[in-house]
Amino acid sequence: MSNIYIAGIAMTVFGRHLERTLDDLAGEALRGALKDAGCSAADIGAAYYSGMTNGLLQDQISIPGQVIFSKIGIHSIPIFNVENACASGSSAVHLAVQSLRAGATDVALALGAEKMNITDKARAFAVFEGGWDVSRAEENYQVLVRMGEGVKIPEGSESDRPYSRFMAIYAAMCRFHMRTFGTTQRQIAAVSAKNHGHSVLNPYSQFRKPFTTEEILAAPPITYPITLPMCAPLSDGAAAAIICTEEGLKRIGADKRRCIRIAASVIQSFSLRPLDRPELHVGRRAADLAYEMASLGPEDMHVAEVHDASAMGEIIQAENLRLVPLGEGGPAAERGDFTLGGRIPINTSGGLESKGHPLGATGIGQLFELVTQLRGEAGERQVVGARHAIQENGGGLQGVEEAALAIHILSK
Repeated sequence: MSNIYIAGIAMTVFGRHLERTLDDLAGEALRGALKDAGCSAADIGAAYYSGMTNGLLQDQISIPGQVIFSKIGIHSIPIFNVENACASGSSAVHLAVQSLRAGATDVALALGAEKMNITDKARAFAVFEGGWDVSRAEENYQVLVRMGEGVKIPEGSESDRPYSRFMAIYAAMCRFHMRTFGTTQRQIAAVSAKNHGHSVLNPYSQFRKPFTTEEILAAPPITYPITLPMCAPLSDGAAAAIICTEEGLKRIGADKRRCIRIAASVIQSFSLRPLDRPELHVGRRAADLAYEMASLGPEDMHVAEVHDASAMGEIIQAENLRLVPLGEGGPAAERGDFTLGGRIPINTSGGLESKGHPLGATGIGQLFELVTQLRGEAGERQVVGARHAIQENGGGLQGVEEAALAIHILSK
C-alpha cells in the first residue's frame, strides 16, 4: 500500500459530560486534531463520522455527521456516516484510508463522538440490544449464554441489579475460556487491576483509581466471573484523526517526524465457525491479514490497545493477535507480561474498562494512545523504544463472535 499517515489526532477526556453537548465534544476533538496536524478545516477533502447512539439517544436518526459537522466548521465536502457497532470509529479510519488509497483526496478526517449518559438509564442500556440480529434476539441470547455451561457459579456472585444482557454473554465467554483453557477469575481480575493501574497515568481516562487484584475480586458482582470494575462504563466523549497521503503531508506542511504511518488497516466480519474452533476467530483472521499487509509479525509489536468491554476481552484478543498462544493469555496477564514494563504492554491507556467506551469514539481513542506512544509523548505510561503498535476494536455479535472487527498496525 502507498504510505498513509496519521498527521494529527486528538480526543476529549472520556467520562460523564452531562453539561456538554455532542457537537461541543466533537468540536473539541476536531480542533485538537487540526492543531496537532498543523492544518485547517479547509484542508480536509473528505470526512467520516462515526456514531452509534445519535438516533437512539438524541433522536437524530439520519445525517448525524452532516448535522454535527455543520456546527463545527466542516461542510462542502463529501461526508459519510459510519455505523459498525463498537467498531464504528475504527471503521471510519479504515474508510478514510481507502479514500486516500483511491486518490479521492489527500487529506481525510475520521471523527467519532457519543453522548451516552442520559437521565433514562434503561434507554441508554437498550443501545446494546441492537448489536445482534434483533429478529432472533432470544435465540441469540440462549445460544451465547450456553457457552458458559459446565462452570460452577459460586453463591452470591450474581447481581440483582439490571444490566445489559451483553454482560451475561461476556460472562459466558469467560466461562467458556475457563472451562477450555483453565483460565481463572483471578487472572481476569489481574487484567482489570492492571488496566485500572495504567489509567491512573492517563489524563484522558474516565476512571483514574487504582485497584488491587483482591479489590477487583471483592467488588460488587455483575455475573460470574465478572465484577463491576472489570466492565466498561457508559461514556461520553469524542476523538478525531487527520489522515494523509505523502502529498497531503506536503500540502499542509505537517511535521513528518510526528506523523505515524498506518502500516495496515483491516476490517473483517464474522464467520459461521463452530464454538469449539477458537483458532478460526475473526480477530485472529484479521490480525493475520494485518501482519501480512504490514510485513511485520506479532514479535515486532511493542504495545497494543485491544477491545476490553470486559476484562476477559483483553485475554481473548491478546491470544487472537498471537501475542501469546491460545490459552496462555490468563497466565501471561497474571505474570505481568501485559503491564507497563512487561514483555508486551497492552492497554496502556487503561483500556475501555478504565479509559471509557463512548462507542463511536472508542477506536479512534485507541489509536490516539498508540500514536502518543510511538511519538514518545506518553509521559509516565511511555513504553520505552516503541516503534510498532497494534490496535484491535470489535463490534456487535453474529454467530459466536464479533460481527465486525478492525485491526490497525502503526509504525514510527
